[in-house]
Amino acid sequence: EEVPDAVIPAASKKITSISSPLRAIVRLRRRYRGLKKSRLHLELPREKPAEFVHTRLLQRQLSLSRTSLYSPSMSFFNQSGFESSQYFTFDTSVEHYSVKKCRRKKSRRKSRMVLYPDKTKKYLPAEEKSKAKRCLLLLIAIIFFQILNAIENLDDNLQKYDLDGLEKTMQREVFGQKVAVEGIVELLKDYLATHIHNKPLVISLNGPTGVGKSHVGWVLAKHFRSVMDNDFVLQYFVMHHCPSGVAPLSCEIDLAKKISDMVTRAEIEEKTPLFILDEVELMSPVLLDTLSRFFEPNQTNEFLNAIYILISNLGGAEITKFVIQNASTELLQQQRGAEELQSIIQPVLVGVHPLWKAADIIPFVLLEKSHVIDCFLEQMRREGLYPDQKHIENLANQLSYYTTGDKQYSRMGCKQVVAKVNLL
Repeated sequence: EEVPDAVIPAASKKITSISSPLRAIVRLRRRYRGLKKSRLHLELPREKPAEFVHTRLLQRQLSLSRTSLYSPSMSFFNQSGFESSQYFTFDTSVEHYSVKKCRRKKSRRKSRMVLYPDKTKKYLPAEEKSKAKRCLLLLIAIIFFQILNAIENLDDNLQKYDLDGLEKTMQREVFGQKVAVEGIVELLKDYLATHIHNKPLVISLNGPTGVGKSHVGWVLAKHFRSVMDNDFVLQYFVMHHCPSGVAPLSCEIDLAKKISDMVTRAEIEEKTPLFILDEVELMSPVLLDTLSRFFEPNQTNEFLNAIYILISNLGGAEITKFVIQNASTELLQQQRGAEELQSIIQPVLVGVHPLWKAADIIPFVLLEKSHVIDCFLEQMRREGLYPDQKHIENLANQLSYYTTGDKQYSRMGCKQVVAKVNLL
């Protein structure tokens, strides 16, 4: 079938009008692919310029309008393919979302590189332990064991000297001196708890005659001889060891030698010697000066570990007066009464000699009639006699008393009890 000549130019014009836009679109498509490939190899800016985005949107609109007019059968220009693209869309939120996602991925990757530059070090650095803290803990442990050791030594010393047994014995055998016995035992416990001291223990037993001072000294000597050894207990009676006819200088040398030898032996065996000095009021000033040198704190260690018991009637008149004036009260059976008596007696003793400044004073009060009866009972048991209560009361009535109110205090204490029992 032959086509007229007039129809051919019209068809060629129509093909030409269609191929020109098609070639333009192809060129744009190729250019887009090249830009896309170059963007994958080169790091483009994170954010696209506004003019570039606007140009891309206009180009997509133009391509869609042309393809809908001419060739709907062209697969690579169909609308579904362009709608799936994230670069050519009218929804700017998609572009913004892709930019934010790209930023987040890059920032996360960068943070991982900062935190863990090397794959082999994906852990926190080890914390260094302080050496000062270790030293502090070691020091605390050493102090704790030292305190524990000191407590154990304290218990061992108290058990070694059996001070609980001494207290029970004194409470059973010493009558009417409850406060004095408690004071003596308390001083001994505090001193014998350790073997390290800064001064010797000096206890002064003061009171009227017959109230039990010498008996307490005898009980202390007997007890310490039983728990230690006879070589570490010295009973010194002035009238026996230094009679009136002997020169004071020789007595001084003898007493100093006895004390020095005993404390030296006791220090070697880690024991505390006991010196019981009775009738101290009869000592000459030379002997008192000798004793005062042993009581000083600035001495060698062996002379600091010693116990001195001074027994005397000094201050007896002041104690008798105080007891009679306070007979109606319970002050004598309280610690407060003992403290008041100490404040009264100490100036009197210091006036005799300054050595009493270093002494702990224990006052012995007057004995009541009931205490004298107890002394008779105890002495008769020792002699093996039957303790007849009526006969004992008759013997007690033969003694002289201070009478104040409804109470009677013995003038001589239990001094005459032994003589009366021996006459039976």
